[in-house]
Amino acid sequence: MAEFGDDGSQPPLNLEDTTVPSDGAAGKTHCEVSVLNGDCGISENMVGSGSIVPPGSQDGMETSANNTSVGLDGKSEIPRRSSIIKLFLAQPPSMVTASGRDNVTGLVKRKMPLPLSIMSSVPMLKLNDELHSGWTFSPKEKDGSRQRKERKKTVSFSSMPTEKKISSASDCISAMVDGSELKKVRSNSRIYHRYFLLDADMQSLRWEPSKKESEKAKIDVKSIKEVRTGKNTDTFRTNGTYDQISEDCAFSIIFGENYESLDLVANTADVANIWVTGLRYLISYGKHTLNMIESSQNNMRSSWLGELFDEADINSSKQITICAAVQLVKKLNPGLKNVKIELKFKELHKAKDKAGSEVTKEEFIEVFHDLCTRPEIYFLFVQFSSNKEFLDTKDLMIFLEAEQGMAQVSEDISLEVIQKYEPSKEGQLKGWLSLDGFTNYLMSAECHIFDPEQKTVCQDMKQPLSHYYINASHNTYLIEDQFRGPSDVTGYIRALKMGCRSVELDVWDGHDNEPVIYTGHTMTSQIVFRSVIDVINKYAFVASEFPLILCLENHCSLKQQRVMFQHLKKIFGDKIQLDPPKPEDCYLPSPFELKGKILLKGKKLSTNCTASEGEVTDEDEGAEMSQRMSIESAEQQTIAPKKFQLSKDLSDLVTLCKSVEFKDFPTSFQNQKQWELCSFNEVFASRCASDFPGDFVNYNKKFLARVYPSPMRIDSSNMNPQDFWKCGCQIVAMNYQTPGLMMDLNIGWFRQNGNCGYVLRPAIMREQVSYFSANTKDSVPGVSPQLLHIKIISGQNFPKPKGSGAKGDVVDPYVYVEIHGIPADCAEQRTKTVNQNGDNPLFDESFEFQINLPELAMARFVVLDDDYIGDEFIGQYTIPFECLQPGFRHVPLQSLTGEVLPHTLLFVHVAITNRRGGGKPHKRGLSVRKGKRSREYASMRVLLIKAVDDVFKTALLPLREATDLRENMQNAIVSFKELCGLSAVANLKQCILALSPRLTGPESSPILVFNLSDQYPNLEPQGLLPEVLKKVVTTYDMVIQTSKTLLESSEGVYDRILQTQKAAFRAAGRLNLPQNNKISAEDVLKCHVNKRRWCAERSCGKGVSLACTLCFHDNGTNRGRWGRHWLISELEAGKLVRPLQESPVHAVCYAVMGFLSLLLHCKKQLNIKHVLPQTQSCRGEKEEERERKRGAMEFHENLHDLAVKEGLKGRKLHKAVESFTWNITILKGQADLLKHARSEVQENLKQIHYAALTCNLSKGGPTGGSSGSESKSRRSLEAIPEKATAEEELTDEDN
Repeated sequence: MAEFGDDGSQPPLNLEDTTVPSDGAAGKTHCEVSVLNGDCGISENMVGSGSIVPPGSQDGMETSANNTSVGLDGKSEIPRRSSIIKLFLAQPPSMVTASGRDNVTGLVKRKMPLPLSIMSSVPMLKLNDELHSGWTFSPKEKDGSRQRKERKKTVSFSSMPTEKKISSASDCISAMVDGSELKKVRSNSRIYHRYFLLDADMQSLRWEPSKKESEKAKIDVKSIKEVRTGKNTDTFRTNGTYDQISEDCAFSIIFGENYESLDLVANTADVANIWVTGLRYLISYGKHTLNMIESSQNNMRSSWLGELFDEADINSSKQITICAAVQLVKKLNPGLKNVKIELKFKELHKAKDKAGSEVTKEEFIEVFHDLCTRPEIYFLFVQFSSNKEFLDTKDLMIFLEAEQGMAQVSEDISLEVIQKYEPSKEGQLKGWLSLDGFTNYLMSAECHIFDPEQKTVCQDMKQPLSHYYINASHNTYLIEDQFRGPSDVTGYIRALKMGCRSVELDVWDGHDNEPVIYTGHTMTSQIVFRSVIDVINKYAFVASEFPLILCLENHCSLKQQRVMFQHLKKIFGDKIQLDPPKPEDCYLPSPFELKGKILLKGKKLSTNCTASEGEVTDEDEGAEMSQRMSIESAEQQTIAPKKFQLSKDLSDLVTLCKSVEFKDFPTSFQNQKQWELCSFNEVFASRCASDFPGDFVNYNKKFLARVYPSPMRIDSSNMNPQDFWKCGCQIVAMNYQTPGLMMDLNIGWFRQNGNCGYVLRPAIMREQVSYFSANTKDSVPGVSPQLLHIKIISGQNFPKPKGSGAKGDVVDPYVYVEIHGIPADCAEQRTKTVNQNGDNPLFDESFEFQINLPELAMARFVVLDDDYIGDEFIGQYTIPFECLQPGFRHVPLQSLTGEVLPHTLLFVHVAITNRRGGGKPHKRGLSVRKGKRSREYASMRVLLIKAVDDVFKTALLPLREATDLRENMQNAIVSFKELCGLSAVANLKQCILALSPRLTGPESSPILVFNLSDQYPNLEPQGLLPEVLKKVVTTYDMVIQTSKTLLESSEGVYDRILQTQKAAFRAAGRLNLPQNNKISAEDVLKCHVNKRRWCAERSCGKGVSLACTLCFHDNGTNRGRWGRHWLISELEAGKLVRPLQESPVHAVCYAVMGFLSLLLHCKKQLNIKHVLPQTQSCRGEKEEERERKRGAMEFHENLHDLAVKEGLKGRKLHKAVESFTWNITILKGQADLLKHARSEVQENLKQIHYAALTCNLSKGGPTGGSSGSESKSRRSLEAIPEKATAEEELTDEDN
């Protein structure tokens, strides 16, 4: 639809060749091309006050005095049925035309009728797809409003006027007086179409037609108790068409002493907002509503704009030129286009028959009001302003806590926000936030959708290198395709500045004894190796201080390898990581330990090589690509892997990332060292992920895996990194030069953790004893699914897609919301298309997604232009799920190549329910009902190993109790939310705020108060209660009772689950220790002997000595100086001589070292005290971590052997090990869920406390009770039992 004037009329069409200067990218204004009389380049004949006359009609549609079509219901602009039919039948099919804008003027022009071939392929004769789908002409429908099926691409050929912009309460009241057609919902699943309107005296609400008498088909405004938004009454919930009704279009009027509900559905969310806002004003001010609005409306805005106008009026003539007015509006709202501002001033002058080009203060304020007031923000503003035209500190505090998820917001913090964002001096002095200040705040960085905590390094960077995803680039030197594209050092600069931590160097012999970089066997250009190293040295740690991996594909002769070595040593110096891996380490060092280091990944000679060079297998991706191309062209050519000579000097530079060939998973599990790295072709990696999803995940728990694109991607297209991240692959190399969805995912994913290039993988992919399959299409065991609720509210300043010229400046945007993650999480939803509005399109559509593995999920917002030829890309933004901020947020859109589009935003609301594990407890860590169904309990898998199965059976009862505790609490909270008239995304503070009007009597005296003296606040009646409030008290008491039961019982249930987990490990043979916590050194020694003797005998044969048995796996380990003196004293005292007296001296030393390591491990697992002296505390955390990892690997061996003894083999043996890890994962997950439920309850109790104080509903009342109640509240909150260290009771034995 076209742009319209303030009164809702459409500007006239002008088909003359009148040119309107466009907004120059270089900053030129229209003033530079204005005419001599001060005009900004828009001629007077472009502006008029008429309306469009449809073809074939002398007068067209009748018009009223205010230029509004008679076929529309006044200012609400909703067409009446008769008008729709007349308009539709009056338009012959041959006259149906496509709407578009002139490329120069930007105004709507009629195009020639479309060819029948096109007309037959689009739904153009349906009047208007959006309008048609919302209207039915049957007075009664049992299945509710007619619902459109999955939205497909649509094209609108309608030129009907848009609805008038609503930007104040008076606009809402006027629209209600004019009336709207709404759907009346009944509990019997019937839906009636009725026309609702407000009486002119604003005393009653009426509807027609009705079987009732006219005096009965109305509701007195005085009887209205509350107006609820959404489907939050029993009538809606029990209606058979519940799922077909839009949450954003539904609202309910609660009226009468019995709190009856009138449940209504509007055709659009905007119409629903108009009625909700207007009714709430009427409830507050009654017949004096308009007087109140007029007395306070826009005073702060007018004074602020008046001051700005006076500053611009340097001549004190009380008027300024249009050019100056345009620039002033543009300065206040940079996203507006100059041409639109100019046109608005011209329309205003034309309407007033005003000559000249000067703008008065009143005209400036009026144009600003029309152009810069966003209705969607206004509707949100009035919800929290207590029906005032401003937010005070208390209102803002409620908004920040209840909606934005901020914790412990005080009025002082609210005042700081006001001082920062309120533009008017009056608001700053009085502590009031106007609509413009509120808009400034919502568009600020504080309301960015990306969590600011993630803008810096916030994850644990002391985990092994294999526990992180690493931002990686493929053939970094290329800036175009893989076969003929140019090579350039800018590829490295771009990648390193974007946080890339793994770049590729394909090095070949060059001229003048200087190695060069390019893709071999192709026609790509060459760059000198030395210049690349210089650039890498300069930019290596600009974006991140954590280690950089250089993937070196060396194809040089020995002579030029020596040159490579000299360049690397001279330029990088001590940045190169030269320390070899420690034999006792089971895992790679952490990124924290490798800060500022450069790791070389490449081929390495064997340790027994003493010559200056040796032979290794060549790595040549270029040869593989060339081979593929020759096969496709029928030139059968096989390039076999070849050997080449490797310089020992260059080999010695490779320490922690030795390139080795991957054979299969069993071989790797048995032989591969942690510092060895395998590279997987994309196709082979996909096959591994499909055929061996569990093994691939387990492989990546210890080893680094690099995946590079298929050689068939000659065009440098990208693979989907999520396909390999879900398997745990750390290094997924991307073609940075190719933008698109795949690079959007890569850039978006590594945006978290300070964009440092390292992202900690999900815990379930790091723990040694855990079950996860990369191809899971269901919920993940041990991980609670979370529900993501996203409402797409509006957009701002969508540009015309690049390269699009078919529709001129017309933009018909719609939004896709995509979820990327494991297969069970992948989903997408789209909004409707908003026709011909790229400036401020309103979508108002809500979506819900279930996220089964939040730590690996991403949300992507994509805006497209709906075109019948092909939808075109406008912008996108991709964000990890864990970085989403709840509340009302703005999303900055980015172009196809990743640049931020200036002033181009999406306005959304985000809510996350059942947020557990890695989430923030104060940010909507709430529960949501999953529907009426039988309760599901976690179950244990059978291993067919009796001793272990018997242990797991004992877990069934505590698991059932844990589920009951959580579900009972969650169900009670959901029931309370429903009674408060709120949806599942609300928190308890919002519930108390919504309930507060009902708890207050006629003289503002509370009927019910919260007694905050106890840690569990209870409701106390202050007199006789109506039945509705009695139900509230009963439901609230159930919330408190289930919460109290959970806090008091969860500790015991939690401990029983952990004990079952420990017992399962014992039964599986991981640690055959006594059940009590008393253990002697000799018991530990015997246990260690029994476990290690079998391993030693299997490797070295029978009859090994006791000492050699002890030091098996611990051979050569340096346990540090901390135990030496103690060892000597113990040996001299003869305490440890007997077990070791028959062994050689060196074996004794090694055995004692291993013995001490085991004692420390046992002490940690069983909470043994005083087995070792205090000097053990000097041992570093890394040593303990090393022992924990080693113990986890030993466990797998022991369980395997125990299963073999039970007669299991083949598939049953594999299934037994898998079932054990599954059960352990379930136990850990259920224990974590119970722990998080405790945190949830504690957060809920705090919210009740704070809400009661905010609403003055605490015992003692608002006078004197505030400080006293608050201090008592703080004390009672501190008294809430917490078990923050409960998880410490479960040691790392299960990891």
